[in-house]
Amino acid sequence: MADRSIRVGAHTVDAHHRPFVVAEMSGNHNGDLGRALAIVDAVAESGAQALKLQTYRADTITIDADGPAFRVSAGHELWGGKNLYQLYEEAHTPWEWHEPIFARAREHGLVPFSSPFDGTAVDLLESLDVELYKIASLEIADLALLRRVARTGKPMVISTGAASITDVDTAVRTIRAEGNDQVVVLACTSSYPASPSESNLRSIPVIRDAFDVVVGLSDHTKGIGASVAAVALGACLIEKHVTLARADGGVDSDFSLEPQELAALATETEVAWQALGEVRLDPTAGEAESRRLRRSLYVVADVRAGDVVTEDNVRSIRPAGGLEPVHLDVVLGRTFRSDAARGTALTWDLL
Repeated sequence: MADRSIRVGAHTVDAHHRPFVVAEMSGNHNGDLGRALAIVDAVAESGAQALKLQTYRADTITIDADGPAFRVSAGHELWGGKNLYQLYEEAHTPWEWHEPIFARAREHGLVPFSSPFDGTAVDLLESLDVELYKIASLEIADLALLRRVARTGKPMVISTGAASITDVDTAVRTIRAEGNDQVVVLACTSSYPASPSESNLRSIPVIRDAFDVVVGLSDHTKGIGASVAAVALGACLIEKHVTLARADGGVDSDFSLEPQELAALATETEVAWQALGEVRLDPTAGEAESRRLRRSLYVVADVRAGDVVTEDNVRSIRPAGGLEPVHLDVVLGRTFRSDAARGTALTWDLL
């Protein structure tokens, strides 16, 4: 498989660069533009590289109906029984907020982007010179939307929550058929919050190799453990929801990170990436001092020429410099060729 890479502004997203950390605001602005801008500021201070929104109106994603099909199932942990239209009305980011949010993000050097849910959302985002698009999990089968976004020529991130491997294959083929090969596919468990036991992170390298794409994780678990583990399996992009404080409430607050947790995510995913290193079984340059302090054979009591080597005058001790300890049985019983003071490294020419 090719070593895939995409460029997003000043950032390269691939296995050779620190993970690209995306902070998803979603509905955590709680209907307050000031809070939305404060979230942008907090994201900028965290070390994340990008801020993501969702671009829809309630009537572009559903209709105002109240039959059983238009309500979240009663057993849902966060939104059980809620009417879809009312939920999306509460959670959406007003379109007139996009420009000030994008502007604030860019002032901080962040990459602002969004998930569009229909063609009019794409038009809005294009008017803001968006550099990257995200296709939400439940839109993966909306091939008309995928084609519309692919034709912009911008890189595309696709979440795979609730999707089959056939859905993913069709989505990637549809995008590439439009001449766009800048695709990142995110492993994702589309439940809120997601259970770590259902994250199935071992799918990440399989997705990478099966579809020949850059891979990542859209993480709806609580905390940062799953995201850090994903980097060890090849994830190059990590997306997490973020809020100012979970105690403030909001539609997504329960599984969102607070600013200090987002900062930990940015730090620890980079540490995980650095720790991957390369395949090598030889000592590293940083281990030079440790190698100098390894055990070796030393004269531990003053000896004279003709003395026999015994366990009382030669031992395996730190540091290095003498014969390897493996030679102890070979040298015991031999005689010293010359005098040697205590603390002399034992070498063959002394015997």
